[in-house]
This record gives sequence, C-alpha cells and structure tokens, in this order.
Amino acid sequence: MPPGKESRLPKLPSLVEQKITKTGYTRGATNREIFQNRVTRNNTVLIDRRYWAQCAPPNDDTELYENGFIVLIEPSWYFGTLDSDERLGGDGLALGVNALLLFRRRADWLEYRPRSGRLENGQVFKVAEARTNPLGGVYFARIHATVSDKGGQLVEGFNSTKMRGAGIRVYEYASSRTIAQAKVQLEALMWLCHDAKTTIMSVGMSANEVERRKAALLKAANEQGLLDGSRLRALRILSETDETICPLCLERISITDFLKRGDQAEGRETYDLTITEVSLFHIQELRIGKLQHKPYNLGWGHHFCNVVAKDAGILPTLKWMKRVLDNQGSATEHLAALEESVEDAVDR
Repeated sequence: MPPGKESRLPKLPSLVEQKITKTGYTRGATNREIFQNRVTRNNTVLIDRRYWAQCAPPNDDTELYENGFIVLIEPSWYFGTLDSDERLGGDGLALGVNALLLFRRRADWLEYRPRSGRLENGQVFKVAEARTNPLGGVYFARIHATVSDKGGQLVEGFNSTKMRGAGIRVYEYASSRTIAQAKVQLEALMWLCHDAKTTIMSVGMSANEVERRKAALLKAANEQGLLDGSRLRALRILSETDETICPLCLERISITDFLKRGDQAEGRETYDLTITEVSLFHIQELRIGKLQHKPYNLGWGHHFCNVVAKDAGILPTLKWMKRVLDNQGSATEHLAALEESVEDAVDR
C-alpha cells in the first residue's frame, strides 16, 4: 500500500489489527535465551559460524541485513584453531566487530576463559554491550545452572532491560519491504474470508468503512502482485472458490476466529491467554539458509493445525498424518466405537 494511504483508511477491529501487526514480529524468547523477545523481523540477526556461508548475504535478493548481523563463535573452535582470527578475517568477520564468542557450556567457560583478561591477539576479554559495530566486547554467555557440578547460572551480556537479547534467529528475518508486503497480502486474505464483511460489521465497522478498506487492500495487493489466485490455490491458501482456508485442514477460515480466544482445557485455563483460534501459518517451514517469511509462503491457519504442523511444514506433517491413519487401519472407520473402547481402557 502506498505510504500514508493506510492511515486514512477506516481502522480494523483491534484484535484483527493486532493479529496482522504481529506477523511482522519474531516469536517469543525467555530472559535466559540469547534472542530478543518479539521484536520486528528486520532486527540484528544471529548466525552460527557453521552456517555463515549459507546465510551471508541474506537469501532475499538483497545484499545486507538491514540492522546488521552477529556471527556466534564457539569457544572450542576459536581457541582450538591456531589461525582462527585469520580464518574469520578471510570470511569478513572479526571479534568485537561483527562476531562474538558465545559461551553455552560450563566446560568451555572453565577451560577457555582467559585468566589474563586478554585474548592472544591482545583484545580485552570484555562482555559485549551493543548489537552493531563496535559491539563493545568480544563475548557473552548463557550457561544454565546444573546440579551435577553444582554450577550456578551464568548470564553475561545482553541481559539488561534495555538490551535484552543479542538479536533474532536468522531464519525469522525479513526486510522491512518484505514485512510490509506480507502484511498487505495477509490482510487481503483476511478480507477474502467467507464471512469477512458481516463479521467485521458486527464488531463496529460500518458497511461503508468495510467496503472502503476492503477495496483499498485488494487493490493494493493486486497492484503489488500479491493476489495471484492460481498460485494461492496451489499453496492451499485459497479454496477453488477463492475463499481463505487453513492450509493444513483445508476448512474455511472464519473472521470470528480472529476475534475469539483459543479454547482451553477445562480446569487448566490461563486468564491472560492472548492466543486466538487463527494464527499465521508458514506453508514451507522456517529454516536456516532460506528466508521463508515472505509473501506466497504465508497464510492464515487454525491454531490447533499450526500446533500440529509445528516447524515441520505442511507436506512432512501430511505424510506423518497419513502414516498415523494407515497404522490405525479400519479403526478410523469406527471412531465412535474406538472412542468408547479407549475411554474404557483408560478408566478400567
């Protein structure tokens, strides 16, 4: 959508707006992890040294990550390799500039931490303080507490309130342009749900507002080449009647599911639950070496279907489901009897 146009359009209901906005953010991360928690996908990326060749440059027809990168170096490799600094330099990397030592194992911390306070190349063994060059140090650490050796938790670097996490998972990265295009496509798909107009009107938008926003989004999506029907149908994002469907179960997506909190097991409810019945669905799974958060790989799916698919992707999940059904044999033809026999066996 052209800059400035969206602000003049009628606003979406808050839950729908939040759902679309969150597609531009990464998944959550705890304070003990090295990753930032739910930030935009164009933040600094973290790349394991082993995957540097696969991930530089970004796999999205651009030359650079918008907010840079940090390559994570395992201490055993760095200190155990005679020409480690030279080898890093040959790849355009340097500690404290765009690479850091990451201590994850207590054994590495005890064995390789320089007692003199300096590395062999003369650099001060200092914890990093920034996500962009200069990084302010050469290492950070995330070592879990252990019972076996009575070691306490060690968390150094990127653990302050303002600097929580060193960066994002490299496979979650998307450029700001890709994020914007994905949002346009995803909202267009929302408007192609079978009950979009009536449901959105029932939660506060007028018929005129609905028509204005829907027309503008579909027009923008078409102009940007984001509504190729044959392609979306092949990806199981749209049905043969051009209605938005769940890519796994192929049932129609309802706008009411954007507005409804997910069902919870009785007696195990969480009162601050923010998960709705519909969530972002990646057709091909996120994986290192191929940036997959992009148009024509994103749809809307049921939360439960997303949980089933996990990070495996749709095709591997369907193959697994087929094996499960094949193993069940004729039992699937008699589900009522099967349910009764299972309940009897459990309660016996």
